[in-house]
Amino acid sequence: MTAVMTAVPSEPAKAYEALCERLKEISSLNGISGLLDWDEMVMMPPGAAASRGSQKAVLAGVLYDKETDPQLGALLDSLKAAPPGTLDEVQAAVVRDAAREYVKRTALPKELAQRIAKLKSEAYGAWVKARTESDFSVFAPFLKQWIEISKEKAKLIDPTKPVYDVLLDDYEKGATSARLDEVFTQVREGLVPLIAAIKSRGRRIESGWLNGGEYDTEKQAELCKKKDNVVEGLTGAIHETGHALYEQGRNLEYDGLPVNSALSMGVHESQSLLWERMVGLSRPFAAYLLPMLQERFPESFGSVTAEQLYESENVIQEPSLIRVEADEVTYPLHIILRYELEKGLLEGEVEVEDVPRLWNERMGSYLGATPPNDATGCLQDIHWSMGALGYFPTYTLGAMYATQIYAAAKKEIPDLEDKIRAGEFKPLKSWLNDKIHKLGSLHKSGDELMIAATGAPLEPSVFLDYLRDKYNDLYKL
Repeated sequence: MTAVMTAVPSEPAKAYEALCERLKEISSLNGISGLLDWDEMVMMPPGAAASRGSQKAVLAGVLYDKETDPQLGALLDSLKAAPPGTLDEVQAAVVRDAAREYVKRTALPKELAQRIAKLKSEAYGAWVKARTESDFSVFAPFLKQWIEISKEKAKLIDPTKPVYDVLLDDYEKGATSARLDEVFTQVREGLVPLIAAIKSRGRRIESGWLNGGEYDTEKQAELCKKKDNVVEGLTGAIHETGHALYEQGRNLEYDGLPVNSALSMGVHESQSLLWERMVGLSRPFAAYLLPMLQERFPESFGSVTAEQLYESENVIQEPSLIRVEADEVTYPLHIILRYELEKGLLEGEVEVEDVPRLWNERMGSYLGATPPNDATGCLQDIHWSMGALGYFPTYTLGAMYATQIYAAAKKEIPDLEDKIRAGEFKPLKSWLNDKIHKLGSLHKSGDELMIAATGAPLEPSVFLDYLRDKYNDLYKL
Protein backbone atom coordinates (compact mmCIF):
# COMPACT_ATOMS: atom_id res chain seq x y z
CA MET A 1 0.00 0.00 0.00
CA THR A 2 1.37 3.40 -0.98
CA ALA A 3 1.61 5.89 1.89
CA VAL A 4 -0.64 8.93 1.50
CA MET A 5 1.27 12.17 2.04
CA THR A 6 -0.44 14.81 4.15
CA ALA A 7 0.58 18.42 4.58
CA VAL A 8 3.31 19.07 7.12
CA PRO A 9 2.10 21.47 9.86
CA SER A 10 3.47 24.94 9.20
CA GLU A 11 3.99 25.67 12.88
CA PRO A 12 7.22 24.04 14.17
CA ALA A 13 5.57 23.15 17.49
CA LYS A 14 2.85 21.16 15.74
CA ALA A 15 5.34 19.58 13.34
CA TYR A 16 7.47 18.52 16.30
CA GLU A 17 4.43 17.06 18.04
CA ALA A 18 3.58 15.06 14.90
CA LEU A 19 7.18 13.86 14.66
CA CYS A 20 7.21 12.70 18.28
CA GLU A 21 3.98 10.79 17.77
CA ARG A 22 5.55 8.85 14.91
CA LEU A 23 8.82 8.26 16.74
CA LYS A 24 7.05 6.94 19.83
CA GLU A 25 5.04 4.56 17.68
CA ILE A 26 8.27 3.24 16.10
CA SER A 27 9.80 2.89 19.56
CA SER A 28 6.81 0.87 20.77
CA LEU A 29 7.03 -1.43 17.76
CA ASN A 30 10.74 -1.96 18.42
CA GLY A 31 9.85 -2.77 22.01
CA ILE A 32 7.38 -5.39 20.82
CA SER A 33 10.07 -6.84 18.57
CA GLY A 34 12.46 -7.05 21.51
CA LEU A 35 9.83 -8.75 23.63
CA LEU A 36 9.26 -11.34 20.91
CA ASP A 37 13.01 -11.99 20.79
CA TRP A 38 13.21 -12.32 24.58
CA ASP A 39 10.27 -14.70 24.70
CA GLU A 40 11.78 -16.80 21.91
CA MET A 41 15.04 -17.21 23.82
CA VAL A 42 13.61 -17.64 27.32
CA MET A 43 10.04 -18.93 27.33
CA MET A 44 8.79 -20.01 23.91
CA PRO A 45 8.54 -23.76 23.19
CA PRO A 46 10.65 -24.84 20.18
CA GLY A 47 7.58 -25.96 18.28
CA ALA A 48 6.42 -22.37 17.93
CA ALA A 49 9.50 -21.31 15.95
CA ALA A 50 7.79 -21.18 12.56
CA SER A 51 4.87 -19.17 13.88
CA ARG A 52 7.17 -16.76 15.68
CA GLY A 53 9.22 -16.33 12.52
CA SER A 54 6.10 -15.27 10.64
CA GLN A 55 5.15 -12.83 13.39
CA LYS A 56 8.60 -11.23 13.35
CA ALA A 57 8.63 -10.99 9.57
CA VAL A 58 5.28 -9.16 9.53
CA LEU A 59 6.41 -6.83 12.31
CA ALA A 60 9.69 -6.11 10.50
CA GLY A 61 7.71 -5.10 7.42
CA VAL A 62 5.51 -2.75 9.42
CA LEU A 63 8.57 -1.22 11.06
CA TYR A 64 10.35 -0.75 7.74
CA ASP A 65 7.35 1.06 6.27
CA LYS A 66 7.07 3.41 9.23
CA GLU A 67 10.81 4.08 9.49
CA THR A 68 11.06 4.97 5.79
CA ASP A 69 7.71 6.76 5.45
CA PRO A 70 8.19 9.90 3.28
CA GLN A 71 5.91 11.75 5.69
CA LEU A 72 8.48 11.17 8.44
CA GLY A 73 11.16 12.57 6.15
CA ALA A 74 9.04 15.61 5.35
CA LEU A 75 8.53 16.38 9.04
CA LEU A 76 12.26 16.09 9.64
CA ASP A 77 13.10 18.35 6.69
CA SER A 78 10.64 20.95 7.94
CA LEU A 79 12.09 20.97 11.45
CA LYS A 80 15.70 21.00 10.26
CA ALA A 81 14.85 24.13 8.26
CA ALA A 82 13.27 25.90 11.24
CA PRO A 83 14.92 29.21 12.24
CA PRO A 84 17.70 28.99 14.83
CA GLY A 85 16.35 28.98 18.37
CA THR A 86 12.99 27.51 17.37
CA LEU A 87 13.80 24.17 18.98
CA ASP A 88 15.20 23.79 22.47
CA GLU A 89 18.24 21.61 23.19
CA VAL A 90 16.27 18.41 23.68
CA GLN A 91 14.04 18.96 20.66
CA ALA A 92 17.06 19.68 18.46
CA ALA A 93 18.68 16.44 19.63
CA VAL A 94 15.51 14.49 18.82
CA VAL A 95 15.42 15.91 15.29
CA ARG A 96 19.17 15.39 14.80
CA ASP A 97 19.13 11.72 15.79
CA ALA A 98 15.84 10.91 14.07
CA ALA A 99 17.17 12.45 10.83
CA ARG A 100 20.39 10.47 11.19
CA GLU A 101 18.46 7.21 11.43
CA TYR A 102 16.08 8.17 8.63
CA VAL A 103 19.01 8.71 6.26
CA LYS A 104 20.38 5.29 7.15
CA ARG A 105 17.03 3.55 6.70
CA THR A 106 16.17 5.16 3.38
CA ALA A 107 19.65 4.99 1.85
CA LEU A 108 19.63 1.23 1.44
CA PRO A 109 17.51 -0.28 -1.34
CA LYS A 110 15.39 -3.27 -0.41
CA GLU A 111 17.56 -5.52 -2.59
CA LEU A 112 20.66 -4.64 -0.54
CA ALA A 113 18.82 -5.20 2.74
CA GLN A 114 17.83 -8.64 1.50
CA ARG A 115 21.42 -9.46 0.50
CA ILE A 116 22.63 -8.40 3.94
CA ALA A 117 20.06 -10.61 5.67
CA LYS A 118 20.99 -13.58 3.48
CA LEU A 119 24.73 -13.08 4.01
CA LYS A 120 24.28 -12.81 7.77
CA SER A 121 22.73 -16.26 7.86
CA GLU A 122 25.22 -17.87 5.47
CA ALA A 123 28.29 -16.25 7.02
CA TYR A 124 27.34 -17.34 10.52
CA GLY A 125 27.06 -20.96 9.42
CA ALA A 126 30.41 -20.75 7.63
CA TRP A 127 32.03 -19.20 10.70
CA VAL A 128 30.76 -21.98 12.97
CA LYS A 129 32.13 -24.60 10.55
CA ALA A 130 35.44 -22.76 10.14
CA ARG A 131 35.94 -22.43 13.88
CA THR A 132 35.04 -26.06 14.49
CA GLU A 133 37.60 -27.11 11.88
CA SER A 134 40.04 -24.32 12.84
CA ASP A 135 40.29 -23.39 9.17
CA PHE A 136 40.03 -19.70 8.27
CA SER A 137 39.81 -20.49 4.55
CA VAL A 138 36.26 -21.80 5.10
CA PHE A 139 35.13 -18.41 6.37
CA ALA A 140 37.34 -16.20 4.18
CA PRO A 141 34.97 -15.97 1.16
CA PHE A 142 32.17 -14.75 3.42
CA LEU A 143 34.38 -12.17 5.10
CA LYS A 144 35.25 -10.88 1.62
CA GLN A 145 31.54 -10.52 0.90
CA TRP A 146 31.04 -8.63 4.16
CA ILE A 147 33.86 -6.24 3.27
CA GLU A 148 32.36 -5.50 -0.15
CA ILE A 149 28.78 -5.20 1.05
CA SER A 150 29.87 -2.96 3.93
CA LYS A 151 31.65 -0.63 1.51
CA GLU A 152 28.54 -0.53 -0.67
CA LYS A 153 26.33 0.24 2.32
CA ALA A 154 28.64 2.97 3.64
CA LYS A 155 28.87 4.74 0.29
CA LEU A 156 25.09 4.83 0.01
CA ILE A 157 24.67 6.27 3.50
CA ASP A 158 27.38 8.94 3.26
CA PRO A 159 29.82 8.94 0.32
CA THR A 160 31.72 11.89 1.82
CA LYS A 161 32.99 9.97 4.86
CA PRO A 162 35.53 7.13 5.19
CA VAL A 163 33.81 3.75 5.06
CA TYR A 164 34.92 2.82 8.55
CA ASP A 165 33.51 6.02 10.03
CA VAL A 166 30.06 5.33 8.57
CA LEU A 167 30.03 1.80 9.99
CA LEU A 168 31.44 2.92 13.34
CA ASP A 169 28.59 5.42 13.70
CA ASP A 170 26.13 2.53 14.09
CA TYR A 171 27.79 1.63 17.39
CA GLU A 172 29.68 4.71 18.60
CA LYS A 173 27.83 7.81 17.51
CA GLY A 174 30.04 10.72 16.54
CA ALA A 175 33.30 8.76 16.69
CA THR A 176 35.77 8.71 13.79
CA SER A 177 38.64 6.45 12.81
CA ALA A 178 41.00 9.43 13.05
CA ARG A 179 40.02 9.90 16.69
CA LEU A 180 40.35 6.16 17.36
CA ASP A 181 43.81 6.12 15.78
CA GLU A 182 44.86 8.93 18.12
CA VAL A 183 43.40 7.31 21.24
CA PHE A 184 44.40 3.71 20.54
CA THR A 185 47.97 4.63 19.63
CA GLN A 186 48.41 6.19 23.06
CA VAL A 187 46.83 3.19 24.77
CA ARG A 188 48.94 0.66 22.87
CA GLU A 189 52.16 2.55 23.52
CA GLY A 190 51.30 2.77 27.21
CA LEU A 191 50.17 -0.82 27.77
CA VAL A 192 52.86 -2.83 25.97
CA PRO A 193 55.63 -1.74 28.39
CA LEU A 194 53.32 -2.09 31.42
CA ILE A 195 52.53 -5.71 30.50
CA ALA A 196 56.22 -6.41 29.95
CA ALA A 197 57.04 -4.92 33.36
CA ILE A 198 54.43 -7.05 35.11
CA LYS A 199 55.71 -10.20 33.40
CA SER A 200 59.33 -9.45 34.24
CA ARG A 201 58.61 -8.52 37.87
CA GLY A 202 58.01 -12.16 38.76
CA ARG A 203 55.73 -11.41 41.72
CA ARG A 204 53.13 -14.13 41.99
CA ILE A 205 49.76 -13.28 43.51
CA GLU A 206 48.04 -16.39 44.80
CA SER A 207 44.51 -16.70 43.45
CA GLY A 208 44.03 -20.45 43.07
CA TRP A 209 42.08 -20.65 46.30
CA LEU A 210 39.17 -18.85 44.59
CA ASN A 211 38.75 -21.64 42.03
CA GLY A 212 38.14 -25.32 42.18
CA GLY A 213 35.81 -25.48 45.16
CA GLU A 214 32.06 -25.82 45.11
CA TYR A 215 30.11 -22.84 46.36
CA ASP A 216 26.60 -23.94 47.29
CA THR A 217 24.19 -22.08 45.03
CA GLU A 218 21.56 -21.79 47.77
CA LYS A 219 24.04 -19.87 49.91
CA GLN A 220 24.81 -17.70 46.90
CA ALA A 221 21.17 -16.73 46.48
CA GLU A 222 21.77 -13.19 47.80
CA LEU A 223 24.92 -12.81 45.71
CA CYS A 224 25.26 -14.55 42.36
CA LYS A 225 25.32 -18.18 41.34
CA LYS A 226 28.49 -19.62 39.86
CA LYS A 227 29.32 -23.03 41.23
CA ASP A 228 33.12 -22.98 41.07
CA ASN A 229 33.92 -19.28 41.63
CA VAL A 230 31.51 -17.16 43.62
CA VAL A 231 33.51 -13.93 43.17
CA GLU A 232 33.67 -14.27 39.38
CA GLY A 233 29.95 -14.88 39.32
CA LEU A 234 29.37 -11.85 41.49
CA THR A 235 31.44 -9.50 39.34
CA GLY A 236 29.49 -10.74 36.32
CA ALA A 237 26.25 -9.83 38.08
CA ILE A 238 27.61 -6.40 39.00
CA HIS A 239 28.58 -5.84 35.35
CA GLU A 240 25.08 -6.60 34.08
CA THR A 241 23.56 -4.51 36.87
CA GLY A 242 25.54 -1.55 35.56
CA HIS A 243 23.84 -1.96 32.18
CA ALA A 244 20.46 -2.23 33.90
CA LEU A 245 21.01 0.89 36.02
CA TYR A 246 21.75 2.86 32.84
CA GLU A 247 18.47 1.72 31.30
CA GLN A 248 16.49 2.33 34.50
CA GLY A 249 18.03 5.77 34.93
CA ARG A 250 16.70 7.16 31.66
CA ASN A 251 14.58 10.32 31.71
CA LEU A 252 11.01 9.07 31.33
CA GLU A 253 9.84 12.53 30.29
CA TYR A 254 11.28 11.71 26.87
CA ASP A 255 10.38 8.03 26.79
CA GLY A 256 10.10 6.69 23.26
CA LEU A 257 12.21 9.45 21.73
CA PRO A 258 15.76 9.05 20.38
CA VAL A 259 17.16 11.50 22.93
CA ASN A 260 16.22 9.07 25.71
CA SER A 261 18.23 6.16 24.31
CA ALA A 262 21.79 5.21 25.22
CA LEU A 263 24.29 7.47 23.51
CA SER A 264 26.44 4.60 22.25
CA MET A 265 27.57 1.04 22.87
CA GLY A 266 30.76 2.40 24.42
CA VAL A 267 28.89 4.59 26.90
CA HIS A 268 26.62 1.67 27.78
CA GLU A 269 29.67 -0.51 28.38
CA SER A 270 31.19 2.22 30.55
CA GLN A 271 28.32 1.94 32.99
CA SER A 272 28.76 -1.81 33.42
CA LEU A 273 32.55 -1.60 33.67
CA LEU A 274 32.46 1.27 36.14
CA TRP A 275 30.43 -0.78 38.60
CA GLU A 276 32.33 -4.00 37.88
CA ARG A 277 35.91 -2.65 37.97
CA MET A 278 36.01 0.72 39.70
CA VAL A 279 33.63 -0.49 42.41
CA GLY A 280 33.38 -4.29 42.41
CA LEU A 281 37.11 -4.97 42.04
CA SER A 282 38.26 -2.20 44.38
CA ARG A 283 39.87 -2.43 47.82
CA PRO A 284 36.91 -0.73 49.54
CA PHE A 285 34.45 -3.18 47.99
CA ALA A 286 36.61 -6.16 48.97
CA ALA A 287 36.40 -4.96 52.58
CA TYR A 288 32.61 -4.61 52.25
CA LEU A 289 32.14 -7.98 50.56
CA LEU A 290 34.43 -10.20 52.63
CA PRO A 291 32.24 -10.49 55.78
CA MET A 292 29.32 -11.72 53.65
CA LEU A 293 31.53 -14.31 51.96
CA GLN A 294 32.96 -15.41 55.30
CA GLU A 295 29.48 -15.84 56.74
CA ARG A 296 28.29 -17.98 53.85
CA PHE A 297 31.51 -19.81 52.94
CA PRO A 298 33.66 -19.98 56.08
CA GLU A 299 35.65 -22.94 54.76
CA SER A 300 36.93 -20.89 51.80
CA PHE A 301 37.02 -17.35 53.18
CA GLY A 302 37.33 -17.78 56.95
CA SER A 303 41.04 -16.96 57.14
CA VAL A 304 41.21 -14.63 54.12
CA THR A 305 41.95 -10.92 54.53
CA ALA A 306 40.35 -8.14 52.49
CA GLU A 307 43.75 -7.42 50.93
CA GLN A 308 44.12 -11.06 49.84
CA LEU A 309 40.65 -10.98 48.31
CA TYR A 310 41.46 -7.75 46.47
CA GLU A 311 44.76 -9.08 45.14
CA SER A 312 43.30 -12.40 43.99
CA GLU A 313 40.48 -10.65 42.13
CA ASN A 314 42.94 -8.49 40.21
CA VAL A 315 45.71 -10.95 39.40
CA ILE A 316 47.29 -10.68 35.94
CA GLN A 317 47.72 -14.12 34.39
CA GLU A 318 49.76 -14.96 31.33
CA PRO A 319 48.27 -13.03 28.38
CA SER A 320 45.18 -14.87 27.20
CA LEU A 321 44.78 -15.87 23.57
CA ILE A 322 41.02 -15.43 24.00
CA ARG A 323 39.61 -11.90 24.19
CA VAL A 324 36.73 -12.67 26.56
CA GLU A 325 39.11 -14.30 29.05
CA ALA A 326 41.59 -11.40 29.09
CA ASP A 327 42.20 -9.16 32.11
CA GLU A 328 41.71 -5.39 32.09
CA VAL A 329 45.37 -4.69 31.31
CA THR A 330 45.69 -6.91 28.24
CA TYR A 331 42.09 -6.68 26.97
CA PRO A 332 42.51 -3.31 25.19
CA LEU A 333 45.29 -4.74 23.02
CA HIS A 334 42.95 -7.51 21.85
CA ILE A 335 40.53 -4.79 20.74
CA ILE A 336 43.17 -2.61 19.10
CA LEU A 337 44.41 -5.58 17.08
CA ARG A 338 40.90 -6.25 15.77
CA TYR A 339 40.31 -2.58 15.03
CA GLU A 340 43.52 -2.30 13.03
CA LEU A 341 42.71 -5.39 10.97
CA GLU A 342 39.08 -4.58 10.15
CA LYS A 343 39.94 -0.98 9.32
CA GLY A 344 42.76 -2.22 7.08
CA LEU A 345 40.38 -4.63 5.35
CA LEU A 346 37.88 -1.87 4.61
CA GLU A 347 40.56 0.53 3.39
CA GLY A 348 42.15 -2.08 1.12
CA GLU A 349 45.41 -2.17 3.07
CA VAL A 350 44.84 -5.72 4.34
CA GLU A 351 43.83 -8.71 2.21
CA VAL A 352 41.42 -11.23 3.71
CA GLU A 353 43.89 -14.08 3.11
CA ASP A 354 46.47 -12.29 5.25
CA VAL A 355 44.27 -12.01 8.34
CA PRO A 356 45.54 -15.17 10.15
CA ARG A 357 49.18 -14.21 9.64
CA LEU A 358 48.74 -10.59 10.66
CA TRP A 359 46.62 -11.62 13.64
CA ASN A 360 49.32 -13.93 14.94
CA GLU A 361 52.10 -11.44 14.31
CA ARG A 362 50.35 -8.68 16.24
CA MET A 363 49.36 -11.00 19.08
CA GLY A 364 53.05 -11.82 19.44
CA SER A 365 54.11 -8.19 19.20
CA TYR A 366 51.46 -6.71 21.50
CA LEU A 367 50.95 -9.51 24.01
CA GLY A 368 53.83 -11.93 23.60
CA ALA A 369 51.42 -14.78 22.87
CA THR A 370 50.85 -16.46 19.49
CA PRO A 371 47.72 -18.56 18.80
CA PRO A 372 48.49 -22.16 17.81
CA ASN A 373 45.54 -22.32 15.40
CA ASP A 374 42.81 -20.25 13.75
CA ALA A 375 40.13 -21.28 16.26
CA THR A 376 41.99 -19.63 19.14
CA GLY A 377 43.11 -16.80 16.87
CA CYS A 378 41.24 -14.96 14.16
CA LEU A 379 38.11 -17.15 14.30
CA GLN A 380 37.32 -16.76 18.01
CA ASP A 381 34.79 -13.90 17.68
CA ILE A 382 31.33 -13.97 16.14
CA HIS A 383 31.29 -10.28 15.18
CA TRP A 384 32.68 -10.44 11.64
CA SER A 385 30.30 -13.27 10.73
CA MET A 386 27.44 -10.90 11.59
CA GLY A 387 28.91 -8.04 9.58
CA ALA A 388 29.47 -6.04 12.79
CA LEU A 389 32.48 -4.16 11.45
CA GLY A 390 33.09 -1.17 13.70
CA TYR A 391 31.75 -2.78 16.87
CA PHE A 392 34.99 -3.88 18.54
CA PRO A 393 36.30 -0.40 19.50
CA THR A 394 33.29 0.19 21.75
CA TYR A 395 34.58 -2.31 24.31
CA THR A 396 37.78 -0.42 25.05
CA LEU A 397 36.16 2.99 24.66
CA GLY A 398 33.75 1.81 27.37
CA ALA A 399 36.62 0.96 29.70
CA MET A 400 38.20 4.35 29.07
CA TYR A 401 34.96 6.26 29.60
CA ALA A 402 34.46 4.33 32.86
CA THR A 403 37.78 5.35 34.39
CA GLN A 404 37.30 9.00 33.47
CA ILE A 405 33.72 9.11 34.75
CA TYR A 406 34.70 7.44 38.03
CA ALA A 407 37.63 9.81 38.49
CA ALA A 408 35.21 12.74 38.17
CA ALA A 409 32.78 11.11 40.61
CA LYS A 410 35.55 10.71 43.20
CA LYS A 411 36.26 14.43 42.98
CA GLU A 412 32.61 15.42 43.36
CA ILE A 413 31.32 12.86 45.90
CA PRO A 414 32.92 13.38 49.33
CA ASP A 415 34.58 10.26 50.77
CA LEU A 416 33.27 8.04 47.96
CA GLU A 417 35.58 5.12 48.75
CA ASP A 418 34.59 5.21 52.42
CA LYS A 419 30.96 5.06 51.32
CA ILE A 420 31.69 2.01 49.13
CA ARG A 421 33.49 0.35 52.04
CA ALA A 422 30.34 0.88 54.12
CA GLY A 423 28.04 -0.43 51.38
CA GLU A 424 26.58 2.99 50.61
CA PHE A 425 26.20 2.95 46.83
CA LYS A 426 23.31 5.37 46.40
CA PRO A 427 25.46 8.54 46.18
CA LEU A 428 27.37 7.12 43.21
CA LYS A 429 24.21 5.83 41.55
CA SER A 430 22.49 9.21 41.95
CA TRP A 431 25.55 11.01 40.55
CA LEU A 432 25.57 8.72 37.51
CA ASN A 433 21.83 9.24 37.04
CA ASP A 434 22.35 13.00 36.80
CA LYS A 435 25.63 13.07 34.87
CA ILE A 436 25.15 10.16 32.43
CA HIS A 437 21.86 8.25 32.51
CA LYS A 438 19.33 11.08 32.27
CA LEU A 439 21.28 12.76 29.48
CA GLY A 440 20.66 9.82 27.14
CA SER A 441 21.63 10.87 23.61
CA LEU A 442 21.44 14.60 24.23
CA HIS A 443 25.08 14.99 23.20
CA LYS A 444 26.45 14.23 19.74
CA SER A 445 29.31 11.98 20.81
CA GLY A 446 31.10 10.31 23.67
CA ASP A 447 33.64 13.13 23.70
CA GLU A 448 30.89 15.72 24.18
CA LEU A 449 29.34 13.67 26.98
CA MET A 450 32.73 13.39 28.68
CA ILE A 451 33.13 17.18 28.51
CA ALA A 452 29.71 17.64 30.11
CA ALA A 453 30.23 14.99 32.80
CA THR A 454 33.95 15.26 33.54
CA GLY A 455 35.10 18.60 32.12
CA ALA A 456 37.27 17.14 29.34
CA PRO A 457 36.95 14.94 26.23
CA LEU A 458 38.07 11.34 26.48
CA GLU A 459 41.65 11.33 27.74
CA PRO A 460 43.68 8.12 27.28
CA SER A 461 46.07 9.32 29.99
CA VAL A 462 43.34 8.93 32.64
CA PHE A 463 42.85 5.29 31.66
CA LEU A 464 46.57 4.57 31.55
CA ASP A 465 47.18 6.29 34.89
CA TYR A 466 44.45 4.18 36.46
CA LEU A 467 46.06 0.95 35.23
CA ARG A 468 49.61 2.03 36.08
CA ASP A 469 48.69 3.16 39.59
CA LYS A 470 46.69 0.02 40.32
CA TYR A 471 49.15 -2.54 39.00
CA ASN A 472 52.33 -0.72 40.05
CA ASP A 473 50.91 -1.03 43.55
CA LEU A 474 49.78 -4.65 43.19
CA TYR A 475 52.98 -5.89 41.59
CA LYS A 476 55.37 -3.53 43.41
CA LEU A 477 56.79 -2.26 40.11
